[in-house]
Amino acid sequence: LHNAFDKRDESKKGTIGSERIVDLIKDVFGPPLNGTLIGYAKDLGKNLSEDGGLSCENFIVVVKHLMFETTRWGMLKTAPERPIGLDSIQEQVRQKLIRFGLTFNIMVVGASGLGKSTMMNTLFKSKVNRWVSSDTSEDKLIPATVEIKTISHVIEEKNIRLKLSITDTPGFGDQVNNLKCWEPIINHINDQYQHYLFEERRIERKPRIPDTRIHCLIYFISPTGHSLKAVDIECLKRLVKVVNVVPVIAKADSLTLEERQAFKNRLRNDFERNGINKLYPMLHKGLEEDEFQKNKTIKGLMPFAVVGSDEFVTIKGQPVLARKTRWGTVEVENPSHNEFPQFRDMLLRTHLHDLIDTTAEVYYEHYRRNQLQQMEDDEP
Repeated sequence: LHNAFDKRDESKKGTIGSERIVDLIKDVFGPPLNGTLIGYAKDLGKNLSEDGGLSCENFIVVVKHLMFETTRWGMLKTAPERPIGLDSIQEQVRQKLIRFGLTFNIMVVGASGLGKSTMMNTLFKSKVNRWVSSDTSEDKLIPATVEIKTISHVIEEKNIRLKLSITDTPGFGDQVNNLKCWEPIINHINDQYQHYLFEERRIERKPRIPDTRIHCLIYFISPTGHSLKAVDIECLKRLVKVVNVVPVIAKADSLTLEERQAFKNRLRNDFERNGINKLYPMLHKGLEEDEFQKNKTIKGLMPFAVVGSDEFVTIKGQPVLARKTRWGTVEVENPSHNEFPQFRDMLLRTHLHDLIDTTAEVYYEHYRRNQLQQMEDDEP
């Protein structure tokens, strides 16, 4: 650290300008250091500086604070002289997943007839909707949802088991009076938090508390081509405070490519104008640079314009998930036809674990803190 400081102390006065702390920190920790830590270092360096100059001793204090906040220690990290087996951690995590599996809970919200249940079938390439378990007739139509109901499945792929729970909701905003029609949905989400909190506070807790908390809420927007409905705005403003919300434009094949892009632009303007800025994934300075860029790319696509289908159509001799119409065939997994592939990749291949972690560390933690604070205030 003294050597790094001396290289930047060109005047050899024993101090450097506090504004140069960023360059010095990057010399030590390397460029992957994220924006939050760099900002933290700047503020700390400014507070410790005397007459605008930062001494080597105070620079070491800044470094010590940063070392508690990150494992990206750059030139300060220690490389073992011989292998010690840390590279086996990935295999240990994989074995734990094989043994216990993973729990993932989804809620779908939107107006009737937008294909919410069909989209779940498409997403998991399985019959996971409500008519499968009791289907004894030839009629394959999915019945309308009349109450909040959860269906659970265990999906297994390459020895990894996913306990999937899908919570379907009645057609949203279908009533004549839609005042506070979002309350049953928010109450259901909070009930799952409350159940988890109750289990967590028991004297004799279960080794593994059953997790029914909603990890992702997929919000289906009607492909009107205009803008968000008032009921959508009011609902989204409240939902983003309690759960990870991923908006999608349902049945996007009803719009031309030009109409679809114009509609997405209007929706983004509506989100910004109405303060709906906490849609998942969120961009914040605590992200590493690669994570930030990945999330920024996803944000650029949202809301995803998707098409769902659980029927296969033969195209060039290959069975393909598609919707066949009089004017052509829409391939569900073709990125040039719709954005379902990007939506699926985000949900299952790149951000599934982050959705679970964000639920626990942000939304549940916020609920838990408020509940415990209220209990403390109610005590005599």
